[in-house]
Amino acid sequence: MPSEAPPFGSPPASVRADAARPAEETAHAARIRGARGRRRGSGQRLPRAERLAPYVLVAPAVLIIAGLRLYPLALGVNFSFTGDGDRNGQAVGWDNYATLFADPLFVESMRNVGLLVLLLPVAVAIPGILATFVYLRVPGHRVYRSVYFFPAVLSPVIIGAIFNLLLAFDGPANALLGAAGLGPVDWLGDPGVAIYAVVAVHIWATFGMALVVFLAGFATLDTSLIDAARVDGASLPLVIRHVIVPGLSRTIQFVVVTTMIGMLTSMFGLLYVMTGGGPEGSTYLPEYYIWFQQGQMSRPALASAASTVLFGVMLAVGLLQLAILRRSGRED
Repeated sequence: MPSEAPPFGSPPASVRADAARPAEETAHAARIRGARGRRRGSGQRLPRAERLAPYVLVAPAVLIIAGLRLYPLALGVNFSFTGDGDRNGQAVGWDNYATLFADPLFVESMRNVGLLVLLLPVAVAIPGILATFVYLRVPGHRVYRSVYFFPAVLSPVIIGAIFNLLLAFDGPANALLGAAGLGPVDWLGDPGVAIYAVVAVHIWATFGMALVVFLAGFATLDTSLIDAARVDGASLPLVIRHVIVPGLSRTIQFVVVTTMIGMLTSMFGLLYVMTGGGPEGSTYLPEYYIWFQQGQMSRPALASAASTVLFGVMLAVGLLQLAILRRSGRED
């Protein structure tokens, strides 16, 4: 019996078969994905060795951090609740922390930490601005890049000795002020000035590393955005504010945190050489206080308590800075 002819206007059989094939392939692919999903959900998609491979690769780094960082930190925190001297090894509760906050030197060191937090934007802005000029290839930018990084390779002891000569009461800095008709300043002997002088020297000595980090961040910028802003007639401050700063948000976060950590933990050499914590304890920072209690007063438990407080301050300040920077990045 002859087959019925297709209705008028319907496509030929070959066309209908071609049209049905993609639907069949789609259904087949869906069945495969469903099977894979069921295997994934049941934990049978990968062999056991492949599932354990990421943990095996991460394990050495985790063990190193736990053994050389977290375990000593836990020991230090535990040791801070023990006594010194006649009470060595005895549990004393919170006595060491009460002693800390009753000590004028430690209180002054914590005030100076607050000052460092206030001066942090300056410490970050200086290398950021200089890196912007180098990135924009101002005349002589290659020479400037070398000169800016040079202080980072010098020892803090050498830098402190150099600036002791420059900032002496009868040194070159006051000679320049005298030539300008200004009175001399006791840079390292005035309690209200000494901490600012030491922090300024530290910023000068360390901003070369932040400059390198900023230059690495500039390498990730989309230059077409900067070119478009220039074509639209945007001035340099507007380009920096609306193009460069948002594009470097991650780099800025990194520099802010590392700079703050450096200011809290890397100024001992300068303090020791330039002021020795003076005058009148005005340049004490927690790390210098820790060294003084441990090395000079033989009070390791009290020094451990100060170290624990310093760690808590660094953690809180770092998390707060990251939260502020992330919020400002979302607003931009």
